[in-house]
Amino acid sequence: MPYYVYLLASRKDGALYVGVTNDLVRRAYEHRTKAVPGFTSKYNIAKLVWFEIHDDPISAITREKEIKKWRRAWKVALIERDNPGWDDLFETIAS
Repeated sequence: MPYYVYLLASRKDGALYVGVTNDLVRRAYEHRTKAVPGFTSKYNIAKLVWFEIHDDPISAITREKEIKKWRRAWKVALIERDNPGWDDLFETIAS
Protein backbone atom coordinates (compact mmCIF):
# COMPACT_ATOMS: atom_id res chain seq x y z
CA MET A 1 0.00 0.00 0.00
CA PRO A 2 1.46 3.40 -0.90
CA TYR A 3 1.83 6.21 1.61
CA TYR A 4 2.07 9.87 0.66
CA VAL A 5 3.84 12.88 2.08
CA TYR A 6 2.25 16.04 0.75
CA LEU A 7 2.39 19.82 0.88
CA LEU A 8 -0.65 22.07 0.73
CA ALA A 9 -0.62 25.83 0.25
CA SER A 10 -3.18 28.57 0.60
CA ARG A 11 -1.44 30.45 -2.24
CA LYS A 12 2.13 30.90 -3.51
CA ASP A 13 3.24 33.21 -0.70
CA GLY A 14 0.73 31.91 1.83
CA ALA A 15 0.70 29.32 4.56
CA LEU A 16 2.05 25.80 3.97
CA TYR A 17 1.01 22.49 5.52
CA VAL A 18 2.90 19.19 5.51
CA GLY A 19 0.97 15.96 5.97
CA VAL A 20 1.09 12.20 5.52
CA THR A 21 -1.68 9.81 4.44
CA ASN A 22 -2.36 6.46 2.83
CA ASP A 23 -5.18 7.90 0.67
CA LEU A 24 -4.09 11.15 -0.95
CA VAL A 25 -7.28 11.75 -2.93
CA ARG A 26 -9.51 11.37 0.15
CA ARG A 27 -7.24 13.45 2.37
CA ALA A 28 -6.81 16.26 -0.17
CA TYR A 29 -10.59 16.30 -0.63
CA GLU A 30 -11.07 16.59 3.14
CA HIS A 31 -8.75 19.60 3.20
CA ARG A 32 -10.51 21.20 0.21
CA THR A 33 -13.96 20.82 1.72
CA LYS A 34 -12.83 21.76 5.24
CA ALA A 35 -14.31 18.49 6.49
CA VAL A 36 -11.93 18.40 9.45
CA PRO A 37 -11.55 21.49 11.64
CA GLY A 38 -7.99 22.56 12.26
CA PHE A 39 -5.04 24.48 10.85
CA THR A 40 -5.83 23.92 7.17
CA SER A 41 -9.48 24.90 7.45
CA LYS A 42 -8.70 27.92 9.64
CA TYR A 43 -6.14 29.32 7.18
CA ASN A 44 -7.85 28.11 3.96
CA ILE A 45 -4.98 25.82 3.02
CA ALA A 46 -6.42 23.52 0.37
CA LYS A 47 -4.19 23.60 -2.72
CA LEU A 48 -2.18 20.38 -3.20
CA VAL A 49 1.14 21.61 -4.57
CA TRP A 50 3.54 18.70 -3.97
CA PHE A 51 3.57 15.05 -2.94
CA GLU A 52 5.81 12.01 -2.97
CA ILE A 53 5.06 8.31 -2.63
CA HIS A 54 6.55 5.91 -0.09
CA ASP A 55 6.25 2.13 0.20
CA ASP A 56 5.73 1.98 3.94
CA PRO A 57 4.30 4.17 6.71
CA ILE A 58 7.56 4.45 8.67
CA SER A 59 9.49 6.04 5.79
CA ALA A 60 6.57 8.36 4.99
CA ILE A 61 6.22 9.54 8.59
CA THR A 62 9.99 9.97 8.91
CA ARG A 63 10.04 12.08 5.74
CA GLU A 64 7.08 14.18 6.94
CA LYS A 65 8.82 14.92 10.24
CA GLU A 66 12.01 15.82 8.37
CA ILE A 67 10.22 18.27 6.05
CA LYS A 68 8.32 19.85 8.96
CA LYS A 69 11.69 20.88 10.44
CA TRP A 70 12.80 22.57 7.22
CA ARG A 71 12.96 26.29 6.65
CA ARG A 72 10.21 27.71 4.48
CA ALA A 73 12.67 28.46 1.67
CA TRP A 74 13.59 24.77 1.44
CA LYS A 75 9.92 23.76 1.21
CA VAL A 76 9.34 26.38 -1.49
CA ALA A 77 12.35 25.05 -3.43
CA LEU A 78 10.97 21.50 -3.14
CA ILE A 79 7.61 22.61 -4.52
CA GLU A 80 9.10 24.71 -7.32
CA ARG A 81 11.43 21.92 -8.44
CA ASP A 82 8.45 19.77 -9.47
CA ASN A 83 5.64 22.33 -9.71
CA PRO A 84 7.07 25.76 -10.65
CA GLY A 85 3.62 27.20 -11.34
CA TRP A 86 2.25 26.10 -7.96
CA ASP A 87 -0.59 24.37 -9.81
CA ASP A 88 -3.21 22.54 -7.78
CA LEU A 89 -2.44 18.84 -8.34
CA PHE A 90 -5.76 17.60 -6.96
CA GLU A 91 -7.45 17.31 -10.36
CA THR A 92 -4.45 15.33 -11.63
CA ILE A 93 -4.68 12.73 -8.89
CA ALA A 94 -8.48 12.64 -8.59
CA SER A 95 -9.13 11.62 -12.19
